[in-house]
Amino acid sequence: MSLTMETSVSFLKYELASTIEQAVRCAVEAVLNETARVVGIKLAAARTAAAESHRENQSLRERLDVSEGELKATRYYMTAAEKNIKQCLLLNHNQPRSGALGPGSEESPFLFPPTASGSPSNMLTTRGPKSFRASSTRSPFSKSVPSVGLCLPTVQHEWPRSSENLRRIRTSSSTVSSINLSRTSKVPQLEVGNSPHHTEEDTEGQFYITDDGVAEKGFVVGHAGLLQGLVMLLVAYTIISLTILSICAISTNGAVQGGGAYFMISRSLGPEFGGSIGLMFFLAKVCACGVYVLGLVEAILDIFGQDPVSASALRVLPQGYWYTVLYSSIVLLLVLLVCLVGAHIFARTSFLILLVVTISLLSIYISPMALTTPLNFLISHQGPGNQTLTYNASYTGFNGTTLRDNLGSSYTVDYSTGKVMSFASVFAVMFTSCTGIMAGANMSGELKNPSAAIPKGTITAVLYTCIVYVLLFILASSTCERTLLVQDYGFFQRINIWPPFVTIGIYCSALSAAMCSLIGASRILHALALDQLFGFPLAPAAITSSSGNPWVAVLYTWGLAQCVVFAGQLNAIAGLVTVFYLLAYAAVDLACLALEWASAPNFRPTFQVFSWHTCLLGILSCLVMMFVINPVYSSASIILLLLLLLFLHYRSPTSSWGYISQALIFHQVRKYLLMLDVRKDHVKFWRPQVLLMVANPRSSCQLINFVNQLKKGGLFVLGHVKLGDLDTLPSDPVQQQYNFWLSLVDKLGVKAFVDLTLSPSVRQGTQHLLRITGLGGMKPNTLVLGFYDSCTPEDYFLQDPAFYESEEAGGDDFGVDLPSLQAHFPPVRHVESPRWLTPEEYVGIISDAIKMSKNVCLGRYFFQLQGESMGTKMDGAERIIDVWPLNLLRPGSTSAASVDVCSLFLLQMACVLNMASRWRHARMRIFLCVEAESSDQGWVVKEETFRELLRKLRIRASIKIVPWDSVVQLYGQKQTQDAELGELGLMRPAPALSEDFLSAVNCLLMEHSAQAAVRFLYLPRPPTHSSQSQQYLSQLEAVTQGLGPTLLIHGLTPVTCTEL
Repeated sequence: MSLTMETSVSFLKYELASTIEQAVRCAVEAVLNETARVVGIKLAAARTAAAESHRENQSLRERLDVSEGELKATRYYMTAAEKNIKQCLLLNHNQPRSGALGPGSEESPFLFPPTASGSPSNMLTTRGPKSFRASSTRSPFSKSVPSVGLCLPTVQHEWPRSSENLRRIRTSSSTVSSINLSRTSKVPQLEVGNSPHHTEEDTEGQFYITDDGVAEKGFVVGHAGLLQGLVMLLVAYTIISLTILSICAISTNGAVQGGGAYFMISRSLGPEFGGSIGLMFFLAKVCACGVYVLGLVEAILDIFGQDPVSASALRVLPQGYWYTVLYSSIVLLLVLLVCLVGAHIFARTSFLILLVVTISLLSIYISPMALTTPLNFLISHQGPGNQTLTYNASYTGFNGTTLRDNLGSSYTVDYSTGKVMSFASVFAVMFTSCTGIMAGANMSGELKNPSAAIPKGTITAVLYTCIVYVLLFILASSTCERTLLVQDYGFFQRINIWPPFVTIGIYCSALSAAMCSLIGASRILHALALDQLFGFPLAPAAITSSSGNPWVAVLYTWGLAQCVVFAGQLNAIAGLVTVFYLLAYAAVDLACLALEWASAPNFRPTFQVFSWHTCLLGILSCLVMMFVINPVYSSASIILLLLLLLFLHYRSPTSSWGYISQALIFHQVRKYLLMLDVRKDHVKFWRPQVLLMVANPRSSCQLINFVNQLKKGGLFVLGHVKLGDLDTLPSDPVQQQYNFWLSLVDKLGVKAFVDLTLSPSVRQGTQHLLRITGLGGMKPNTLVLGFYDSCTPEDYFLQDPAFYESEEAGGDDFGVDLPSLQAHFPPVRHVESPRWLTPEEYVGIISDAIKMSKNVCLGRYFFQLQGESMGTKMDGAERIIDVWPLNLLRPGSTSAASVDVCSLFLLQMACVLNMASRWRHARMRIFLCVEAESSDQGWVVKEETFRELLRKLRIRASIKIVPWDSVVQLYGQKQTQDAELGELGLMRPAPALSEDFLSAVNCLLMEHSAQAAVRFLYLPRPPTHSSQSQQYLSQLEAVTQGLGPTLLIHGLTPVTCTEL
């Protein structure tokens, strides 16, 4: 019997051991299978992320790295679990075989109750922070089946301390429903535990990776830490303070009317820049209004929106896209009603809102003093795949350890966007809360004394908000753990003595910001409409009520804000709003910088705490911040600004505000003119600086266009003499004519100045202009006159469509319309009309210019020149330029020297014309007149010498040898001797040239230069006796008769140089 009992006991022990071993094996197999499945899922996710990483940005690559880290942690956990299971098996084998352990003893920490699935893992509940313990519900088989202790110690892993490791570990929803990943202050730990505030039913099937005391502050302090957060705050307020200095300076320099920032910019930088920035700032205000309304609705739905999880009686508002649009429209309608009533209601409402917000802020500051007991919170977020991500967070009250842990940065994933934060991204988010500095300036039209109120109000508001932000930074970093601040941006509600205080403050601040944006945008639009920069589309916005409220502009703004509300997305437009704000701030700094640099005497702001250094730093900092916040939006906003600038520039809006560009140009031109020293002139850098005397532009427009091509970047002045005596006139008639002449220059499209004078005679007036025209080193060195002949001139105004087909009723920006321009200039001279100038006076003008060392050019037949008008496109490929560098009226003068200063000047002017845009491909021909039948054959040497000269002067031209023996024979020996005496300066009358000789020279020119587009001829010196003026002009007229466009040149200035 005893043997049988021992056998039975042995058999039972064997069966019991087999059962235990089988159970353990089943448990191990279940854990390994489940872990393998999780690993497979993670591997598949990692492979998918790797395949997509080539098309995604750096953020997705970081997610791939995090997934690999999570996979490594899971594998490590699986290995640890397997080792612990094996240790437990060894423990059970080594335990005494007598009796089973009691289910309630401490040596049975883990119990496997039977389940329908056969896997004990789904029944795991957590009671201790570092071990799995049995459920309180006892199994009916607990007495017959002994428990197996599965001891799981803390898993120490080797993850690097980087932002990628802060991402949430995601697991399959069938096994794990909630995961929290955080980092300890020393070595990260994976711990299995549960919250002490939840029951087993709440935590069943959940894993928590707890935090060992790492603390943070809000979004900024939570990611950047207190020190970097304060640095960000210092940088942000430095940037906006620079702009505030510019705002105060401009606003205290004169009366500021409605429109705020737009008014300041437009009155400083002109209508183009002001209108462009003003429209963009208006759109930014409209978008900001929509953003604030959507933010307010989101805050309302967070409290009162229906939630299937929560059974709160307050959650009665249905949610969805169209419901959000409906609620936003209702709020926006309320804002519209306040703004339609007027600015006085808005001011009172804003004051009440300020009181409420101040009380809310005080409650935030007082709450940490009242709540001294630490609080623990469980924060949940919706994760991918309908998973719930849960985090443990704590409020510690004022705690030195918490403050110390929050000093440094710990950039992690933003739960609202799923992106890893960085210094730049956190700074961009924080900077958006500092962009309201224009709120008071935009209400400039409603203020009694804007020049005094804007600086005081703006500076006070900025100091107030700066102090509030600093206190909030310190408060949050001293009382809240990092997890609480990073995972719950509304944490102030959790730690407030009465949470509705914070809620009401949020509602009031959002409502106030929406009203401020709507009424500010409407004032900017009203100012744009009054200035008529964009024409008819904005014209109704200029309408106001009897009290001065621009109600139509308010309706315009409300309609556009309603369109923004339909977008329904805050983040989609918030960055664009900030970028537009920064662009407007940069424009204000630019306006102040331009006023400071212009050194205008009337720029005397009473606010003196600024300089051009602060303005320049403000511009640069605003532009840098634009690209830090969003490079794409910044580039697009700059492109939009340029397009608006071009639109307003070509539209040419009329304004009488004054142009800062003119003041800046004057300042710079004066500085450089002082640097342009005439004593440092060198022949290498000589260029023609032309004074063209114009009697009537109706007959001189072609010559004006031609000289415009001939100036080669030099000075070009249109001169005109008004006959009269100022002693006999009540006022100077010349000043009233400048606008007409400048409008003529605009019509012709030439780069010329205008200089008019009043004189009893044309000769004296020309002398005045030759002496006083120009400034410093920019004075005329060449005088150009029209030819004096009896030809009836043509009216160019009847040939150019710009002078007779234009339908511009309003004229240009200076009040000169086309009929006024036509009426101002008299009709062209007829044959019977008296001449304003006698031959003696005309030749006297030439003599005076030569005595004053000015080069002289006479232009004839230029009314026949085609292709010189502004709209003509040609490069001169079919044109020919002919140059006759020798004095054709003095054949004997060429025997001594073939080329003199005048000849070189002739070549230089032809070369300058050949370099002009419309003549660059024209062919240049140089004609050398030689006596081929002479016995010395000196012309061969002359030709070679001339070719060598052209090579040294780098002039590309073909040389044509023209025999003129027959012409020289007609000149006569005696005339040659008399001419030589005249060239030596002897006071002898100039010889009379025979008509045969003049006719022969003209035929020679006609024979060889009939196809040329323009001809350059040598102009002889005028006679010294006025009695020979008519003879001198008759000779010139006979030589050039019927040639076509011809320029007779007498040069006195050395203009060529062969040196480098």
